Amino acid sequence: MKDTSVSICPVPQEQRPLNEYQELKESWFFSWATLSWRQYLTKLAWVWGWSCLVSGPIAAASFVPVKYPVQFALSGAAGASFILGLALLRLYLGWFYVRSRLSNPTVVYEESGWYDGQSWVKTPEVLLQDQLIVNYQLEPILKRLRQTFYGLTVFLVAGGVIWSFL
Repeated sequence: MKDTSVSICPVPQEQRPLNEYQELKESWFFSWATLSWRQYLTKLAWVWGWSCLVSGPIAAASFVPVKYPVQFALSGAAGASFILGLALLRLYLGWFYVRSRLSNPTVVYEESGWYDGQSWVKTPEVLLQDQLIVNYQLEPILKRLRQTFYGLTVFLVAGGVIWSFL
């Protein structure tokens, strides 16, 4: 009788959810979400600051800084926040994709190309391991990214309120 509890995973190494998680965790950009709060916010401030170099001249074309300094600052900050929001969205989508791959009981993969899709049902041991990673590693990362989105939204709403009083 064949032991069905021990199965060989047919999924190629680079398409295994656990390996995708490791790659994301070690990548330059996606590892930002795993840093301490201080380091994480420093990286985001760095992106926002560089984004000001892009949005500043655009804001200056609409609002002359000498004549309308508050409007210039608010519109420049909003433009930089938009670029930061795109970076945050990319972070969130990358981590969310890996979360969905880990939490799904089946792994969809391709052996040699786009036309030969296969699926593999995870063993209970693999599924349990993946669920632990989702619950204790990925959920805090996704929670942090959502909190950052909320903070950015508050920042933009505050800017809108200030703008309405001008």
